[in-house]
Amino acid sequence: MIERQDNSRMKTFTRRSLMLAGGKVALMSALVGRLYYLQVLQSNEFTMMAEENRISLRLLAPPRGRILDRFGAELATNRQNFRVVLIPEQTRDVGDTLQRLGQFVRIDEHDVERVLREVKRKRGFVPIPVVENLSWEEFASVNVRSPDLPGIQLEVGWTRDYPFGEMLAHTVGYVASVSERDLQEDNDSLLELPGYRIGKSGIEKTYDKLLRGKAGNSRVEVNAFGRVIREISRVDGQPGRDVVLSLDVALQEYAMHRLDGESAAVVVVDVHTGEVLSLASNPGFDPSAFNIGLSNKYWQSLIGNKLKPLTNKAVAGVYPPGSTFKMVVALAALESGAVGPGHTVYCPGHMQLGNHRFHCWKRGGHGTLDMASSLEQSCDVYFYDIAKRIGIERIAEMASRFGMGHELGIDLAGERSGLVPTKEWKQAVQGVAWQKGETLIAGIGQGFMLATPLQLAIMTARIASGLAVTPTLARRHDAPVAPSLGISHASLSVVREGMNRVINGKRGTARGARIKEEGWEMAGKTGTAQVRRISKAERARGVRKNEDKPWEERDHALFVAFAPVNEPRYAISVIVEHGGGGSAVAAPIARDILIEAQRLDPLGRPGRERFADLAADGGGSGG
Repeated sequence: MIERQDNSRMKTFTRRSLMLAGGKVALMSALVGRLYYLQVLQSNEFTMMAEENRISLRLLAPPRGRILDRFGAELATNRQNFRVVLIPEQTRDVGDTLQRLGQFVRIDEHDVERVLREVKRKRGFVPIPVVENLSWEEFASVNVRSPDLPGIQLEVGWTRDYPFGEMLAHTVGYVASVSERDLQEDNDSLLELPGYRIGKSGIEKTYDKLLRGKAGNSRVEVNAFGRVIREISRVDGQPGRDVVLSLDVALQEYAMHRLDGESAAVVVVDVHTGEVLSLASNPGFDPSAFNIGLSNKYWQSLIGNKLKPLTNKAVAGVYPPGSTFKMVVALAALESGAVGPGHTVYCPGHMQLGNHRFHCWKRGGHGTLDMASSLEQSCDVYFYDIAKRIGIERIAEMASRFGMGHELGIDLAGERSGLVPTKEWKQAVQGVAWQKGETLIAGIGQGFMLATPLQLAIMTARIASGLAVTPTLARRHDAPVAPSLGISHASLSVVREGMNRVINGKRGTARGARIKEEGWEMAGKTGTAQVRRISKAERARGVRKNEDKPWEERDHALFVAFAPVNEPRYAISVIVEHGGGGSAVAAPIARDILIEAQRLDPLGRPGRERFADLAADGGGSGG
């Protein structure tokens, strides 16, 4: 009995031992297999993960490309940026350190609040920018006292510089910090770099990706907390490409000088290529302010200015073209065959249509005029007559051929299309039918008609050359030749002769602004765009002239021209907001700028010599 029990216990013990041994073998096999999997099969992956924990790859921003004028003058470039950063872990009292630093450089309350806020958000060893764009004197002053400023470090980086400031702000544009929207719309990793700036307006925005370049990288060894121990390798990025513009900075400077004190715009283009030589909008603004940090005071001064310095009036300002539009109406009439160049109209000072009387600007009338004479003297009645004969649709079609009523596609953001009204447009927008009297008003460039200074300059260039040129700012060596407008030479000759007589004729409305230099003469057309008519009540109170009205209710002064008359090279448009008459205000500005354009003509003066003059003068000639 006892022997059986012992045998039974032995079998149970042996069975349990085998089960325990088998379990150990299985467990050891699993451990060995797992170790083999991790250390042999997955060794490369885990080695790489360990390396990534130790090595950090960091992007390096490349130098931004320059923006140059047609002769190589720098319009936007990079300059050294002396700045101060704070390492919070290296100071016991951040507030005290900032207070001491404020004795040597200017730190406003906004900067202090920003730094204190970032100290709470970031690790103690992460540098926090305090102030940037220090002068050399300020930089040296802080550097000398750095032992007494715990946590303060000085760095030398790069920032965007605009040597010509306000003069080119609307065209060149500016760079500013990356917004959340920018990050959503652009997956370029450069945008995630702290302090990185991208183009926000002008050429800086249009060609931003070209100007950015390609990022470099730096491989650094870091500890478990992310602190940099040493740099292992470095690959510099590819600098951004330079962008060369068609602008002549000397001509641009002169144009802005002539617009000084006015709310105005000037556009000068090459009549054969459409290249923009000057695109001036006054007043301007300081583009560097958007780069280094815009103060609330300066921002309020910009948005509160009635002259609207933030608006690029040359491409985004829309105005009734007034009498500068009469050439288009004349060409529509000639090309339609409705009238010939010898068509005459008697102007008694008004035209009757139904029970409404449409007045000419000359109260006593002009008498009998043909087409060239009507342009010379800018007779409204003549153009009422031919507008009535051809209708608004033919006027609109010809206006479109001359670049009006639609965007021209210049390489600048914010271009507006203006407006060329039609019967369909009015029915769709206002829900009422077109009236015959509205055709007459459109015939003199008033009513619903709107155009930008850029459109008026291109219109004039197309009249002068007969080519369908389009505006461009970035120079292209492979630019296609502009096609013909398809308008007869005879029709264009009649209009050009009328524009010539506006300036050089005995009765021209702008004969006082003629260019006297032989071979440099210009042909042009005056225009006055009415902002608001003087009411009967105002007349009773003695308000009879444009000068009697408040500034913002006065008429706009316009003028378009090309020069030289016999071999056109340049076309110009000038608009002075609320300036009054085009002949008295806008025409003299255009004359002076066209004289300067011809004086600076590179065909008569080597570009290298001009660039040397620019460098000697510090950028541009004052004229």
